[in-house]
Amino acid sequence: MRVTILQPSYLPWLGFFEQMTRSDKFVLLDDVQYHRRDWRNRNKVRVSEGWVWLTVPVQQKSRFAQSLLETRIDNSVPWRRKHLETLRQHYGKAPFFEKYFPRCQQIYEKDWEFLFDLCLETIQFLKEEIGIETPLLRSSEMKTSGAKTERLISICRELGATHYLSGESASDYISEEGFSSQGIALEYQNYEHPVYPQKYPGFVPHLSAIDLLFNCGEQSLGILKQDKTESIRCS
Repeated sequence: MRVTILQPSYLPWLGFFEQMTRSDKFVLLDDVQYHRRDWRNRNKVRVSEGWVWLTVPVQQKSRFAQSLLETRIDNSVPWRRKHLETLRQHYGKAPFFEKYFPRCQQIYEKDWEFLFDLCLETIQFLKEEIGIETPLLRSSEMKTSGAKTERLISICRELGATHYLSGESASDYISEEGFSSQGIALEYQNYEHPVYPQKYPGFVPHLSAIDLLFNCGEQSLGILKQDKTESIRCS
């Protein structure tokens, strides 16, 4: 039983979903503190000049900490229209834009109050359209305890995990001894980003997975799983 635990983000990148494809259960760590200038409320998409941020404005409690679950979207800013126009302008002629844009448009037509709800919707949209069947769980709905590594281990134990698949950046703070003492094998992702056709010349990595979907459609899942960086054709 391989488990991955990651904080949710807005329109996540390919590596987020690659971890999902390799897991038996995927837990969204949703009851954590919200941090500014992070991936929770923004991601990158391709434009002719390279890439741009799609950022969801949020309301913050000045200097006081707030959790991700209680973080509200600042709808006084017309972010939905801007994001929709950016996607239409720069992906309108992508091979699979017409197939996936209607559902994408439905997301932006809804009135969102909380950031997490929007993040969850974009994750489910991309997960389903890419074709990933791994079940999603939420840490806030689980009876676990502890902080940092202890919390991760607690979640893994509740799910009966034998393996924990972690992102590479977590190696700086995660306790390998903690996992091994509980009989849980700790693995790191070591993701090699695939190179696939994009609408504009050249290739820009580390974008939202929506870039892959608009450009490669039903081939997205196979491309996501490939551990190689040579050029891939989409048709």
